[in-house]
This record gives sequence, C-alpha cells and structure tokens, in this order.
Amino acid sequence: MQDVNAQAEWPAVSADEERPANSREKGLNRVLHILEFLHATQRAIGIGELAKGVNAPRSTTYTLVRDLVDAGLLEMAGDGNRVYFGKKLYLYGMAYMRGNDLLRRGRQEVDTLSHETGETSELCMLQSGRYTIVHSSPGTRPFRISSATGLQIPLPWTASGRLLLAGFERSRIEAMIAEDDLVLPDGRRLVLNDFIDDIAKARVTGYCVTSGLVDAYTKCLAAPVFSAPGKVEATMCLVVPIDTSDDRTGELIALLRERAARLSIAA
Repeated sequence: MQDVNAQAEWPAVSADEERPANSREKGLNRVLHILEFLHATQRAIGIGELAKGVNAPRSTTYTLVRDLVDAGLLEMAGDGNRVYFGKKLYLYGMAYMRGNDLLRRGRQEVDTLSHETGETSELCMLQSGRYTIVHSSPGTRPFRISSATGLQIPLPWTASGRLLLAGFERSRIEAMIAEDDLVLPDGRRLVLNDFIDDIAKARVTGYCVTSGLVDAYTKCLAAPVFSAPGKVEATMCLVVPIDTSDDRTGELIALLRERAARLSIAA
C-alpha cells in the first residue's frame, strides 16, 4: 500500500531542460520591448538604433525583427533599412476596437462632442504608465490644435493623468512617475507632492483642468469614465485655447462630464 504521508517524488529537471523555457521567455520579453520601443518612438527606425533602444545584441534584434516581418507584425520601410509596425497589427487593432464596447462607444462620443463644440476632443487611457490618446477628433477652429491618436505623454503633463491615477495609493503613484516625467516641455519642473495633491482634488471634484503644461497656448479639460464604482477606466478630454473664457470653460466642463457619465453607464 502506498504511504499517503510520503512526499511525492518529482522528476528532476536538468539545466538543459530549463534553458528553452527561459530562452523563450527572454525572447518574448525582447519582442515586447521592440513593440513598446517602436510605439514610443512613433517612427520607422534602423536595426542598430532599435537594438540600442531595447538594450539587446544587434544580431539577436535582427533575428527577432526578421521573424516579426515574416509574421506580418512588422514591415521594412521603403528604403529597406528601417522597420515599423506591419499591417497585421493594424488588423488586430481594428478587431480590438470592434470587440471593445467602451472603445467603440467612446469613439462615437468623442466624434460627436468635437462636432458639437468645435473643439479638439479625445478619449484617453492609461497604458504602460503613460497617458495615451486612443482616439482623437480635431476641432473646427482655423487654428488647429495638434492631437494624435496613439500619442503617449507623461501623466503629470495632463489633466487626464490626474484623473486616471485617482484612487491609486501614493506609493504606486511614486513608482510610476519618473523624474523626467516631472519636467515639462519648456523645462519647468513640477513638484511631485503638488501633482499628488492635484490627483486628490480631481477625485473629489470629478473633473480636472490644466493650463499651459504641454504648451503655452492650450488648456485641457478632462472628465472620468468609470468601468466600476470608483474605478477610472478612461477620460474624455477637450483641448481648448488657453484664453477660453471662464463661462465657456464652465459650459464645456458640464457637457464633458455629462458625456463621460453617459459613456460610464455604457461601459
């Protein structure tokens, strides 16, 4: 009879047997780093620059890029010396948009809001520790405010960043914010404690307004989109000229909060 108190004897795993799994994991991490780096740079780049950016050997990077190109996930640029995202990733992204109810409805709300107000409107989410524009609709002003879908910006630079971090513990916020994230494009440095205070205020008021952070000519109005009570899944934003009157700003904030609440119900 088998002794039920005896410890089960598992077959020993040799170093050679462990190595393929570790190698596969390392290879997968490098693939993810390549995709993240290309997303961050927002342009086609050469293999040497890519290898340096992901801190990997050039030969390894070349092999991974070749495999990703063969799979259709990456494509070589017209000159054949640079690489960027491939059509298959675009198709995967389109499938994601069709299958994600919040994103699908959010795109519609953003387009409608921009049409009604004439202002640049955005749907933003937290991705890889950055404020990320997942959909943008330009305003109708002669002076167009630049806003690109896929753009990632340090959280302290934005009104949305203060809402997306609402409810996070201070230690988690501190871990997410690098020193460079606190330096604005014009060289001014934000104070981390002030940023954390702004997060707390935005959580209480239910909206946030920032002026002259990314540039000296615009201010950003943002309202939270909730996927569950207290959980901010996204934000709806309006980017307006910095000289927009207080009355007009108040009207836009009220409309923005109404549409974000409607989207929250849909989520």
